Amino acid sequence: MNECHLSPSEVSAGDNSLKLTYVGIRVSDIERSLKFYVDLFGLRVVGRGKMKHGGIYVLLEDKTTKEKVELNWYPEQSPFYQEYGVGEGIDHLGFVVDDVNKAYEELISKGASSAAKPWKEVEGDDQSWIGFVKDPDGIWIELINH
Repeated sequence: MNECHLSPSEVSAGDNSLKLTYVGIRVSDIERSLKFYVDLFGLRVVGRGKMKHGGIYVLLEDKTTKEKVELNWYPEQSPFYQEYGVGEGIDHLGFVVDDVNKAYEELISKGASSAAKPWKEVEGDDQSWIGFVKDPDGIWIELINH
């Protein structure tokens, strides 16, 4: 097993403090999964929306711990679509940063690989910058500001 020993300055992406905000999981049926996590685990919906590329997300929160999980569903025409396979449900980890473009470039320069270059996501009055890098095993890591 490889061990990773990094100082806080090595994982902060420069001036951008990385803060884990949720774990995203890929689902094959958004409404079925939503019912499962709400009815069986008591999670509550704290966010929901449609992505620019047609995907749908629902952000759920545990009432006690405030930990979050994001359910993600992608239509076949989405660039993020993959045929669903059991055991491949981890979609991404989400980190809040102050400046997505800067954090993305700094992480790439330090060895992360690109998954999706940053773009502006607009939903009603809400605007966010979003970008993705990959960890050494290919797991996507979302960089987002709100």
